[in-house]
Amino acid sequence: MADPRFFENHGPFTLAGVCAHVRAALPDGVNGETVIADVAGLAGAGAGHLSFLSGPGAAAQFAQSRARVCFVPETGRIPAAPDGMIVIAVPSVPHAFAATAALFYPDHSMVAWSQQTPVDPSASIGANVVLGPGVVIGANAEIGDGTRIGPNTVIGRGVCIGRDCEIASNVTITHAYVGDHVLILPGAQIGQPGFGFASDARGHVKIPQLGRVIIQDRVEIGACTTVDRGALGDTVIGEGTKIDNLVQVGHNNRIGRFGMIVGQVGISGSCELGDFVVLGGQVGLADHVRAGDGARFAARSGVPPGEYSGQDWGGTPPVPVREWRRQIAAVALLAKKRKPKGND
Repeated sequence: MADPRFFENHGPFTLAGVCAHVRAALPDGVNGETVIADVAGLAGAGAGHLSFLSGPGAAAQFAQSRARVCFVPETGRIPAAPDGMIVIAVPSVPHAFAATAALFYPDHSMVAWSQQTPVDPSASIGANVVLGPGVVIGANAEIGDGTRIGPNTVIGRGVCIGRDCEIASNVTITHAYVGDHVLILPGAQIGQPGFGFASDARGHVKIPQLGRVIIQDRVEIGACTTVDRGALGDTVIGEGTKIDNLVQVGHNNRIGRFGMIVGQVGISGSCELGDFVVLGGQVGLADHVRAGDGARFAARSGVPPGEYSGQDWGGTPPVPVREWRRQIAAVALLAKKRKPKGND
């Protein structure tokens, strides 16, 4: 569910109204006056919620979900729905869900600024807080004691920042909860909408990003790094994790405690990294990567979806680092053997 600190729910709506909005047929015998209070992911949905089945990988969550209504694909094998769930078959689940989420949350994209003063009167500013020139703080934001915020930084509506944080200049933070003793360097962008679209031959439709960013204590986020908010759940940066400059952290990622993420790393959506995970420079993670505690990936490794145990990895796709080194040595030896005579 979307956090009301950051998003205004324009519902509830009837099931008949939702189906009409997405141009889906109401199943025979289903009460169109069924009230839908909100949208939610399968795992977090309750009796008044509408959710969606995104693919075979979500079958287990679908079977256990408490969602009242769920969009499912018109074609393909669909698992048996839990008792009491209303299933709505649609041609494109991403398009139907995007349209429904936008119905509930039409102002989901960018923060609307209507305040007349740089610091909204409803914001809570702790003791010994230092605000640089040009700082803007939105409605109902909370800034903890001793935190210092640099010039031209923007803190959005409802954002909570803990004690003794250092937030540099030209930072934007929206849709986020930030712990204590967090360091955020210049130009970082926290809580922007994730890169999620429903695509077909007509183009791309933005899927509303209704989640949050959770930054735990003693995290460091480098200059010009971006951390996107979740689509429905949260993007989480665990305690003590250090993130270098120019890193992209996509939506719904969960990064464990005390990780090290080096410059120019790109992490796609819905990855799960354990504690003490290290990503070398320019490592690229595809979506749905699972890395165990202590896993380390050598620089420029390209990591496709899958599970990786807590050991050292290298290459594209990555293999255990000793095997990767043998592969590199074998390629070098092969090139040497094939070198034409007479060339330097």
